[in-house]
Amino acid sequence: MVIEIKLSNFFSIMDEVVLDMRAANIQTKKSKELEENTFSYQNGRLLKTVAIYGANASGKSSIVKAIRACVGMIINSHNHNENTVFPFAPFKFGGADKLSSFFIRFNTNGVEYEYSFQMTQTQIMKEELYYYPNGRRSKVFSRDESLGPDKKKVFDFRDAIARPMDVVANTSQKTLFVSRASQMGREVAQKVFRFFYENFILDFYNYNPVLLGRLLEAHKEQLLSVLHIADSDIVNVSSKHELKPYTTAVFDPLNNNTILSMDDIQKTQLIITTYHKNNPTVPFDFNTEESDGTQRLFFMMLTILDIVKNNKILLVDEIERSLHTRLVEYIISLFNRSESAQLIYTTHNTYLLDNNKVRKDQVYFTNKRTDGSTDLYSLYDYKDFRDTMDLEKAYLQGRFDAVPYINDSLGF
Repeated sequence: MVIEIKLSNFFSIMDEVVLDMRAANIQTKKSKELEENTFSYQNGRLLKTVAIYGANASGKSSIVKAIRACVGMIINSHNHNENTVFPFAPFKFGGADKLSSFFIRFNTNGVEYEYSFQMTQTQIMKEELYYYPNGRRSKVFSRDESLGPDKKKVFDFRDAIARPMDVVANTSQKTLFVSRASQMGREVAQKVFRFFYENFILDFYNYNPVLLGRLLEAHKEQLLSVLHIADSDIVNVSSKHELKPYTTAVFDPLNNNTILSMDDIQKTQLIITTYHKNNPTVPFDFNTEESDGTQRLFFMMLTILDIVKNNKILLVDEIERSLHTRLVEYIISLFNRSESAQLIYTTHNTYLLDNNKVRKDQVYFTNKRTDGSTDLYSLYDYKDFRDTMDLEKAYLQGRFDAVPYINDSLGF
Protein backbone atom coordinates (compact mmCIF):
# COMPACT_ATOMS: atom_id res chain seq x y z
CA MET A 1 0.00 0.00 0.00
CA VAL A 2 1.12 3.54 -0.71
CA ILE A 3 1.19 5.99 2.21
CA GLU A 4 2.78 9.11 0.71
CA ILE A 5 4.55 10.28 -2.47
CA LYS A 6 6.69 13.42 -2.86
CA LEU A 7 8.01 14.78 -6.17
CA SER A 8 10.10 17.75 -7.23
CA ASN A 9 11.61 18.98 -10.51
CA PHE A 10 9.88 16.61 -12.92
CA PHE A 11 8.26 17.95 -16.11
CA SER A 12 6.03 20.88 -15.03
CA ILE A 13 6.67 20.21 -11.32
CA MET A 14 9.34 22.41 -9.73
CA ASP A 15 8.84 22.80 -5.98
CA GLU A 16 7.98 19.68 -4.02
CA VAL A 17 4.40 18.41 -4.30
CA VAL A 18 2.93 15.85 -1.92
CA LEU A 19 0.28 13.21 -2.61
CA ASP A 20 -0.81 11.99 0.81
CA MET A 21 -2.86 8.78 0.98
CA ARG A 22 -3.41 9.11 4.73
CA ALA A 23 -7.05 9.80 5.53
CA ALA A 24 -7.71 13.04 7.38
CA ASN A 25 -9.50 12.98 10.72
CA ILE A 26 -12.85 14.24 9.40
CA GLN A 27 -15.72 13.84 11.84
CA THR A 28 -18.63 15.04 9.69
CA LYS A 29 -21.64 12.79 9.16
CA LYS A 30 -20.99 12.30 5.42
CA SER A 31 -17.34 11.45 5.93
CA LYS A 32 -18.26 8.85 8.50
CA GLU A 33 -20.79 7.40 6.05
CA LEU A 34 -17.94 7.09 3.53
CA GLU A 35 -15.59 5.24 5.86
CA GLU A 36 -15.71 2.37 3.34
CA ASN A 37 -13.52 4.58 1.11
CA THR A 38 -10.69 4.13 3.63
CA PHE A 39 -9.02 1.21 5.39
CA SER A 40 -7.34 0.80 8.74
CA TYR A 41 -3.57 1.25 8.92
CA GLN A 42 -1.61 1.33 12.18
CA ASN A 43 -3.23 4.06 14.32
CA GLY A 44 -5.07 5.73 11.44
CA ARG A 45 -6.61 5.04 8.04
CA LEU A 46 -5.47 5.20 4.41
CA LEU A 47 -7.47 6.28 1.36
CA LYS A 48 -8.46 3.71 -1.23
CA THR A 49 -9.00 6.20 -4.07
CA VAL A 50 -7.67 9.66 -4.84
CA ALA A 51 -8.78 11.86 -7.77
CA ILE A 52 -6.69 14.67 -9.25
CA TYR A 53 -8.56 17.49 -11.04
CA GLY A 54 -7.22 20.50 -12.89
CA ALA A 55 -7.34 22.56 -16.07
CA ASN A 56 -5.60 21.43 -19.23
CA ALA A 57 -1.82 22.01 -18.99
CA SER A 58 -2.02 22.51 -15.22
CA GLY A 59 0.16 19.47 -14.55
CA LYS A 60 -2.15 16.55 -13.78
CA SER A 61 -0.36 14.35 -16.27
CA SER A 62 3.02 15.52 -14.96
CA ILE A 63 2.16 13.95 -11.60
CA VAL A 64 1.40 10.62 -13.26
CA LYS A 65 4.36 10.81 -15.67
CA ALA A 66 6.76 11.58 -12.83
CA ILE A 67 5.57 8.65 -10.72
CA ARG A 68 5.76 6.33 -13.74
CA ALA A 69 9.26 7.54 -14.60
CA CYS A 70 10.50 6.94 -11.06
CA VAL A 71 8.89 3.52 -10.67
CA GLY A 72 10.27 2.66 -14.11
CA MET A 73 13.74 3.63 -12.86
CA ILE A 74 13.43 1.20 -9.96
CA ILE A 75 12.29 -1.62 -12.24
CA ASN A 76 14.71 -1.03 -15.12
CA SER A 77 17.80 0.83 -13.95
CA HIS A 78 19.89 -2.34 -13.52
CA ASN A 79 19.75 -2.58 -17.34
CA HIS A 80 21.00 0.96 -17.99
CA ASN A 81 24.20 1.47 -19.97
CA GLU A 82 26.66 4.36 -20.05
CA ASN A 83 24.76 6.19 -22.80
CA THR A 84 21.38 6.05 -21.02
CA VAL A 85 19.40 9.26 -20.63
CA PHE A 86 16.63 8.89 -18.05
CA PRO A 87 13.05 9.23 -19.40
CA PHE A 88 12.04 12.52 -17.83
CA ALA A 89 12.75 16.23 -18.18
CA PRO A 90 13.41 18.69 -15.32
CA PHE A 91 11.31 21.83 -15.04
CA LYS A 92 12.37 24.04 -17.96
CA PHE A 93 12.17 27.41 -16.19
CA GLY A 94 14.88 26.98 -13.59
CA GLY A 95 15.18 23.26 -12.96
CA ALA A 96 17.97 22.31 -15.35
CA ASP A 97 20.74 22.81 -12.77
CA LYS A 98 18.81 21.22 -9.87
CA LEU A 99 18.26 17.61 -8.86
CA SER A 100 14.95 15.86 -9.44
CA SER A 101 13.67 14.08 -6.32
CA PHE A 102 11.37 11.15 -5.65
CA PHE A 103 10.24 9.96 -2.21
CA ILE A 104 7.73 7.26 -1.36
CA ARG A 105 6.44 5.72 1.86
CA PHE A 106 4.81 2.34 1.41
CA ASN A 107 4.03 -0.89 3.21
CA THR A 108 4.62 -4.34 1.80
CA ASN A 109 4.22 -7.65 3.64
CA GLY A 110 3.47 -5.80 6.87
CA VAL A 111 6.68 -3.72 6.91
CA GLU A 112 6.80 0.02 6.19
CA TYR A 113 9.56 1.49 4.00
CA GLU A 114 10.76 4.98 3.08
CA TYR A 115 12.65 5.06 -0.20
CA SER A 116 14.00 8.07 -2.07
CA PHE A 117 16.47 9.08 -4.74
CA GLN A 118 17.68 12.24 -6.43
CA MET A 119 19.06 12.46 -9.96
CA THR A 120 19.89 14.45 -13.04
CA GLN A 121 18.85 13.24 -16.48
CA THR A 122 22.07 11.25 -16.77
CA GLN A 123 23.08 10.04 -13.30
CA ILE A 124 21.87 9.03 -9.85
CA MET A 125 23.19 11.43 -7.22
CA LYS A 126 21.54 10.36 -3.95
CA GLU A 127 19.57 7.35 -2.74
CA GLU A 128 18.23 6.28 0.66
CA LEU A 129 16.24 3.39 2.10
CA TYR A 130 14.80 3.17 5.63
CA TYR A 131 12.40 0.59 7.01
CA TYR A 132 10.49 -0.30 10.19
CA PRO A 133 11.12 -4.03 10.74
CA ASN A 134 10.12 -3.91 14.40
CA GLY A 135 8.00 -0.80 14.36
CA ARG A 136 11.08 1.40 14.75
CA ARG A 137 12.76 3.34 11.95
CA SER A 138 16.02 1.75 10.85
CA LYS A 139 18.47 2.75 8.13
CA VAL A 140 19.20 0.23 5.38
CA PHE A 141 21.60 2.40 3.37
CA SER A 142 22.29 5.87 2.07
CA ARG A 143 24.19 7.04 -0.99
CA ASP A 144 25.66 10.43 -1.89
CA GLU A 145 27.70 10.51 -5.09
CA SER A 146 28.95 14.03 -4.32
CA LEU A 147 31.21 12.44 -1.68
CA GLY A 148 32.96 10.29 -4.31
CA PRO A 149 34.87 8.85 -5.99
CA ASP A 150 35.64 6.61 -3.00
CA LYS A 151 32.60 4.30 -2.85
CA LYS A 152 33.20 3.66 0.86
CA LYS A 153 32.44 7.33 1.44
CA VAL A 154 29.59 7.47 -1.08
CA PHE A 155 27.66 4.59 0.53
CA ASP A 156 26.72 4.08 4.18
CA PHE A 157 25.23 0.75 5.27
CA ARG A 158 23.80 -0.82 8.42
CA ASP A 159 23.27 -4.56 8.81
CA ALA A 160 20.25 -5.25 6.58
CA ILE A 161 22.18 -6.08 3.38
CA ALA A 162 24.77 -8.84 3.19
CA ARG A 163 28.10 -8.04 1.50
CA PRO A 164 26.89 -4.62 0.34
CA MET A 165 30.20 -3.57 -1.23
CA ASP A 166 29.92 -6.47 -3.68
CA VAL A 167 26.74 -4.81 -4.93
CA VAL A 168 28.36 -1.38 -4.90
CA ALA A 169 31.13 -2.68 -7.17
CA ASN A 170 28.44 -3.47 -9.74
CA THR A 171 26.43 -0.25 -9.29
CA SER A 172 27.18 2.60 -11.69
CA GLN A 173 25.86 6.14 -11.47
CA LYS A 174 23.23 5.06 -14.03
CA THR A 175 21.88 2.42 -11.65
CA LEU A 176 19.81 2.56 -8.49
CA PHE A 177 21.43 0.48 -5.75
CA VAL A 178 18.06 -1.06 -4.88
CA SER A 179 17.69 -2.37 -8.44
CA ARG A 180 21.18 -3.86 -8.54
CA ALA A 181 20.93 -5.31 -5.02
CA SER A 182 17.63 -6.98 -5.93
CA GLN A 183 19.20 -8.44 -9.06
CA MET A 184 22.05 -9.80 -6.94
CA GLY A 185 19.70 -11.53 -4.50
CA ARG A 186 19.75 -9.19 -1.49
CA GLU A 187 16.53 -9.89 0.41
CA VAL A 188 15.50 -6.42 1.59
CA ALA A 189 16.12 -4.94 -1.86
CA GLN A 190 14.16 -7.78 -3.46
CA LYS A 191 11.15 -6.98 -1.28
CA VAL A 192 11.29 -3.34 -2.36
CA PHE A 193 11.71 -4.27 -6.02
CA ARG A 194 8.83 -6.76 -5.95
CA PHE A 195 6.53 -4.17 -4.43
CA PHE A 196 7.03 -1.87 -7.41
CA TYR A 197 7.18 -4.62 -10.02
CA GLU A 198 4.24 -6.72 -8.82
CA ASN A 199 1.98 -4.37 -6.86
CA PHE A 200 2.37 -0.86 -8.32
CA ILE A 201 0.52 -1.07 -11.64
CA LEU A 202 1.27 1.94 -13.85
CA ASP A 203 -1.71 1.70 -16.23
CA PHE A 204 -4.70 -0.59 -16.62
CA TYR A 205 -3.82 -1.38 -20.23
CA ASN A 206 -0.47 -2.90 -19.23
CA TYR A 207 -1.86 -6.41 -18.92
CA ASN A 208 0.32 -9.52 -19.09
CA PRO A 209 -0.99 -11.89 -21.79
CA VAL A 210 0.52 -14.86 -19.94
CA LEU A 211 -1.87 -14.28 -17.05
CA LEU A 212 -5.02 -13.77 -19.12
CA GLY A 213 -6.18 -17.37 -18.94
CA ARG A 214 -5.92 -17.46 -15.17
CA LEU A 215 -7.54 -14.05 -14.77
CA LEU A 216 -10.38 -14.94 -17.10
CA GLU A 217 -11.09 -18.13 -15.19
CA ALA A 218 -11.03 -16.30 -11.85
CA HIS A 219 -13.14 -13.29 -12.87
CA LYS A 220 -15.39 -14.53 -15.67
CA GLU A 221 -18.77 -13.70 -14.11
CA GLN A 222 -17.67 -10.29 -12.89
CA LEU A 223 -16.17 -9.52 -16.31
CA LEU A 224 -19.47 -10.36 -18.00
CA SER A 225 -21.25 -8.01 -15.60
CA VAL A 226 -18.83 -5.21 -16.51
CA LEU A 227 -19.34 -5.82 -20.23
CA HIS A 228 -23.08 -5.57 -19.65
CA ILE A 229 -22.65 -2.24 -17.82
CA ALA A 230 -20.59 -1.05 -20.79
CA ASP A 231 -23.57 -1.86 -23.07
CA SER A 232 -21.85 -4.80 -24.73
CA ASP A 233 -24.05 -7.64 -25.97
CA ILE A 234 -21.49 -10.32 -25.05
CA VAL A 235 -23.23 -12.85 -22.81
CA ASN A 236 -20.59 -15.54 -22.50
CA VAL A 237 -16.89 -16.10 -23.01
CA SER A 238 -14.64 -19.15 -23.09
CA SER A 239 -10.93 -19.74 -23.49
CA LYS A 240 -8.45 -22.51 -24.23
CA HIS A 241 -4.78 -22.91 -25.06
CA GLU A 242 -3.73 -24.12 -28.50
CA LEU A 243 -0.45 -24.69 -30.29
CA LYS A 244 -0.44 -22.30 -33.24
CA PRO A 245 2.21 -20.86 -35.60
CA TYR A 246 3.01 -17.24 -34.86
CA THR A 247 4.17 -14.35 -36.99
CA THR A 248 7.39 -12.52 -36.18
CA ALA A 249 8.61 -9.12 -37.27
CA VAL A 250 11.96 -9.01 -39.08
CA PHE A 251 13.92 -5.80 -39.70
CA ASP A 252 15.28 -5.41 -43.24
CA PRO A 253 18.36 -3.13 -42.93
CA LEU A 254 18.74 -2.70 -46.70
CA ASN A 255 15.28 -1.23 -47.16
CA ASN A 256 15.10 0.29 -43.67
CA ASN A 257 11.71 -1.19 -42.85
CA THR A 258 10.06 -4.02 -40.97
CA ILE A 259 8.65 -7.04 -42.75
CA LEU A 260 6.58 -9.91 -41.43
CA SER A 261 7.57 -13.52 -41.79
CA MET A 262 5.87 -16.75 -40.72
CA ASP A 263 8.23 -18.95 -38.75
CA ASP A 264 7.83 -22.72 -38.60
CA ILE A 265 7.45 -22.45 -34.83
CA GLN A 266 4.52 -23.60 -32.77
CA LYS A 267 3.63 -21.52 -29.72
CA THR A 268 0.96 -22.00 -27.07
CA GLN A 269 -1.58 -19.20 -27.46
CA LEU A 270 -4.69 -18.31 -25.51
CA ILE A 271 -7.72 -18.57 -27.78
CA ILE A 272 -10.68 -16.52 -26.51
CA THR A 273 -14.19 -17.09 -27.87
CA THR A 274 -17.14 -14.78 -27.22
CA TYR A 275 -20.89 -15.32 -27.61
CA HIS A 276 -23.44 -12.58 -28.24
CA LYS A 277 -27.00 -11.93 -27.12
CA ASN A 278 -28.57 -12.21 -30.59
CA ASN A 279 -27.54 -15.85 -30.88
CA PRO A 280 -25.58 -17.27 -27.92
CA THR A 281 -24.66 -20.41 -29.89
CA VAL A 282 -22.61 -18.60 -32.56
CA PRO A 283 -18.93 -18.27 -31.58
CA PHE A 284 -16.86 -15.16 -32.32
CA ASP A 285 -13.08 -15.18 -32.46
CA PHE A 286 -12.09 -12.54 -29.93
CA ASN A 287 -8.88 -11.42 -31.66
CA THR A 288 -10.30 -10.99 -35.16
CA GLU A 289 -14.04 -10.43 -34.78
CA GLU A 290 -14.38 -8.18 -31.73
CA SER A 291 -13.80 -4.43 -31.98
CA ASP A 292 -10.66 -2.74 -30.71
CA GLY A 293 -12.76 -0.99 -28.05
CA THR A 294 -14.18 -4.29 -26.79
CA GLN A 295 -10.73 -5.84 -26.68
CA ARG A 296 -9.28 -2.91 -24.72
CA LEU A 297 -12.18 -2.95 -22.25
CA PHE A 298 -11.85 -6.72 -21.86
CA PHE A 299 -8.15 -6.64 -21.00
CA MET A 300 -8.47 -3.48 -18.91
CA MET A 301 -11.18 -4.93 -16.70
CA LEU A 302 -9.35 -8.23 -16.23
CA THR A 303 -6.38 -6.21 -15.00
CA ILE A 304 -8.52 -4.08 -12.67
CA LEU A 305 -10.36 -7.07 -11.21
CA ASP A 306 -7.03 -8.72 -10.44
CA ILE A 307 -5.66 -5.51 -8.87
CA VAL A 308 -8.73 -5.15 -6.64
CA LYS A 309 -8.75 -8.80 -5.60
CA ASN A 310 -5.06 -8.77 -4.66
CA ASN A 311 -5.04 -5.29 -3.08
CA LYS A 312 -2.55 -3.70 -5.47
CA ILE A 313 -2.13 -0.06 -6.47
CA LEU A 314 -3.26 1.34 -9.84
CA LEU A 315 -2.14 4.62 -11.39
CA VAL A 316 -4.28 6.00 -14.25
CA ASP A 317 -4.11 9.21 -16.26
CA GLU A 318 -7.50 10.43 -17.55
CA ILE A 319 -9.52 7.51 -16.21
CA GLU A 320 -12.57 8.54 -18.28
CA ARG A 321 -10.70 8.13 -21.58
CA SER A 322 -12.95 6.07 -23.89
CA LEU A 323 -15.07 4.98 -20.92
CA HIS A 324 -18.67 5.84 -20.09
CA THR A 325 -19.22 7.68 -16.80
CA ARG A 326 -21.19 4.75 -15.36
CA LEU A 327 -18.28 2.43 -16.04
CA VAL A 328 -15.80 4.85 -14.44
CA GLU A 329 -18.06 5.05 -11.37
CA TYR A 330 -18.17 1.26 -11.25
CA ILE A 331 -14.36 0.99 -11.41
CA ILE A 332 -13.96 3.50 -8.58
CA SER A 333 -16.58 1.68 -6.52
CA LEU A 334 -14.67 -1.60 -6.95
CA PHE A 335 -11.68 -0.02 -5.24
CA ASN A 336 -13.77 1.63 -2.52
CA ARG A 337 -15.37 -1.75 -1.74
CA SER A 338 -12.03 -3.58 -1.72
CA GLU A 339 -10.05 -4.58 1.34
CA SER A 340 -7.07 -2.28 0.71
CA ALA A 341 -6.59 -1.80 -3.07
CA GLN A 342 -5.70 1.78 -4.05
CA LEU A 343 -6.47 3.87 -7.13
CA ILE A 344 -4.75 7.16 -8.01
CA TYR A 345 -6.28 8.80 -11.08
CA THR A 346 -6.58 12.08 -12.95
CA THR A 347 -9.84 13.16 -14.52
CA HIS A 348 -11.91 16.00 -15.99
CA ASN A 349 -15.17 14.24 -15.16
CA THR A 350 -16.94 16.63 -12.79
CA TYR A 351 -19.90 14.26 -12.44
CA LEU A 352 -17.68 12.25 -10.08
CA LEU A 353 -17.43 15.26 -7.72
CA ASP A 354 -20.27 14.09 -5.51
CA ASN A 355 -20.15 14.67 -1.74
CA ASN A 356 -22.23 11.54 -1.27
CA LYS A 357 -19.54 9.38 -2.89
CA VAL A 358 -16.20 11.08 -2.27
CA ARG A 359 -14.56 12.48 0.86
CA LYS A 360 -12.84 15.88 0.90
CA ASP A 361 -9.42 14.28 1.42
CA GLN A 362 -9.92 12.10 -1.68
CA VAL A 363 -9.93 15.09 -4.06
CA TYR A 364 -6.76 16.85 -5.18
CA PHE A 365 -6.31 19.77 -7.57
CA THR A 366 -3.46 20.92 -9.79
CA ASN A 367 -2.99 24.57 -10.66
CA LYS A 368 -0.34 26.45 -12.61
CA ARG A 369 1.69 28.89 -10.55
CA THR A 370 2.81 32.28 -11.93
CA ASP A 371 6.23 30.78 -12.81
CA GLY A 372 4.53 28.06 -14.90
CA SER A 373 5.13 25.26 -12.41
CA THR A 374 2.53 22.86 -11.03
CA ASP A 375 0.98 23.17 -7.58
CA LEU A 376 -0.85 20.21 -6.00
CA TYR A 377 -3.28 20.66 -3.12
CA SER A 378 -6.25 18.94 -1.51
CA LEU A 379 -9.91 19.89 -1.17
CA TYR A 380 -9.35 19.17 2.52
CA ASP A 381 -7.21 22.34 2.65
CA TYR A 382 -10.41 24.39 2.13
CA LYS A 383 -11.67 24.39 5.69
CA ASP A 384 -14.62 26.64 4.78
CA PHE A 385 -16.00 24.15 2.26
CA ARG A 386 -18.71 22.10 3.96
CA ASP A 387 -20.05 18.67 3.03
CA THR A 388 -23.50 20.16 2.46
CA MET A 389 -22.25 22.34 -0.43
CA ASP A 390 -22.44 21.36 -4.11
CA LEU A 391 -18.89 20.21 -4.87
CA GLU A 392 -19.26 19.94 -8.64
CA LYS A 393 -20.81 23.41 -8.91
CA ALA A 394 -18.15 24.95 -6.67
CA TYR A 395 -15.37 23.41 -8.78
CA LEU A 396 -16.86 24.62 -12.08
CA GLN A 397 -17.27 28.11 -10.63
CA GLY A 398 -13.53 28.22 -9.96
CA ARG A 399 -13.81 28.01 -6.17
CA PHE A 400 -10.63 25.90 -6.07
CA ASP A 401 -8.78 27.66 -8.94
CA ALA A 402 -8.13 24.43 -10.88
CA VAL A 403 -10.28 25.28 -13.92
CA PRO A 404 -9.47 27.02 -17.23
CA TYR A 405 -10.51 30.66 -17.61
CA ILE A 406 -11.92 31.23 -21.06
CA ASN A 407 -12.20 34.69 -22.60
CA ASP A 408 -15.43 34.64 -24.62
CA SER A 409 -14.65 38.05 -26.10
CA LEU A 410 -12.02 36.64 -28.45
CA GLY A 411 -13.39 36.72 -31.98
CA PHE A 412 -13.07 33.22 -33.37
